[in-house]
Amino acid sequence: MPEPEVLTDIDVAGTDRYVPRKLPEVTLAFWVMKVAATTLGETAGDLFAQTLKIGYFLTTIALFLIFVITLAVQLRSRRYHPFCYWTVILSTSMAGTTMSDFMNRDASATFLTDGATSLGWGPQGLGLGYPAGAVILMSLLVVIFVVWKCTGLTFAIRDIVTFRAEALFWAAILVSNTLGTSMGDFLSDSSGLGYAGGALLVTGVLAVLVALMRVPAVPNVVLFWIAFVLTRPLGATAGDFLTKPIAKGGLDLGTAGSSAVLLMVLVGLMGCAHGRERRTAAAQDTTLTGVS
Repeated sequence: MPEPEVLTDIDVAGTDRYVPRKLPEVTLAFWVMKVAATTLGETAGDLFAQTLKIGYFLTTIALFLIFVITLAVQLRSRRYHPFCYWTVILSTSMAGTTMSDFMNRDASATFLTDGATSLGWGPQGLGLGYPAGAVILMSLLVVIFVVWKCTGLTFAIRDIVTFRAEALFWAAILVSNTLGTSMGDFLSDSSGLGYAGGALLVTGVLAVLVALMRVPAVPNVVLFWIAFVLTRPLGATAGDFLTKPIAKGGLDLGTAGSSAVLLMVLVGLMGCAHGRERRTAAAQDTTLTGVS
């Protein structure tokens, strides 16, 4: 008697072929983990670049290489693995933090503390400023989406299963996290809102996006990508609020302590997500093989 066909998560439109899901379901738990990962990315990026005084240049190179390695593991995986996926999200958040800082900042007294005149080896920063950096990153993100649109591949996260679509997805994630860092730093440092005010503003905009989900004329895919960008400045302002001195409106918990706590939280959430995936896979296998 032939073995039963094992059907996986996604029925590819127009065919009878089923392929494994590579990316997570977009639920409330997804957004909680996204904010946790981006907040950790902010504190960890600052830990390496500023607290350990490695500098934006070397830290960006090192974190970008980590991103490439974690991405290679994710792209080679055959289905969604929470630890792989969220490790890549974290690496894009850390790399995005220092990439944004390198683009926007320089070695002036505005960005260096305690009388320091330099920060690590190599260029101290391009000094483009937050508005110019944001325009460049937004333009790059638009280019990625235009290329993505021209390929005819789906933007819907649940249906991204091909190598090309996932590669474009991660390119957009890296740029959107870098853009979100620039937006968060601008809100916290230059807008006059402060860390709490910036976080409240972003939270308010996100609440509007949630309300728009009930409007049929607004595609959920568009809302997803706007929310994905905006949760990065939320994480950036939350990270700054945890680490910056009390005199600057922060809690002065330090980058090392904040990063350690956030890492434990994120690992715990990834463990919960991994458990859910295993239970879902086991239930699916039971259904497909007819075992009661």
